[in-house]
Amino acid sequence: MTPKHLGQNSALPASPEQAELDYVPNPRARELYLVRFAAPEFTSLCPVTGQPDFAHLVIDYAPGETIVESKSLKLFLGAFRNHQAFHEDCTVGIGQRLFEEMKPRWLRIGGYWYPRGGIPIDVFWQSGTPPEGLWLPDQGVASYRGRG
Repeated sequence: MTPKHLGQNSALPASPEQAELDYVPNPRARELYLVRFAAPEFTSLCPVTGQPDFAHLVIDYAPGETIVESKSLKLFLGAFRNHQAFHEDCTVGIGQRLFEEMKPRWLRIGGYWYPRGGIPIDVFWQSGTPPEGLWLPDQGVASYRGRG
């Protein structure tokens, strides 16, 4: 499980499908704990208009035997910059890919999308019921309220 990206020059993948996520052994595999990644400047493209869409993503997971290496995650998320997909597809697809590849005990993702056409769309996905005893802090992203 040698990371391909950590400590290396890595180009932004052309697409999310081409992005390679690196996973490393969990140094605390016996412990139940939560890892959070926040990506407040996530972007993708509308599949109909080609216009940019912006979101604040929050990914929470309880690691199993591996953890995701953060540079590879950053490159994976950056690969959506030129990817055309609806908010629901981006948010759920990111969560499912991480869950299927990393095999954490539990994972959730919140996609807090900024308004397009006057309607903000928030998308949430989780892999199942959280493990008993796992501390689940609020994701800390307020619903969109506009000005004032």
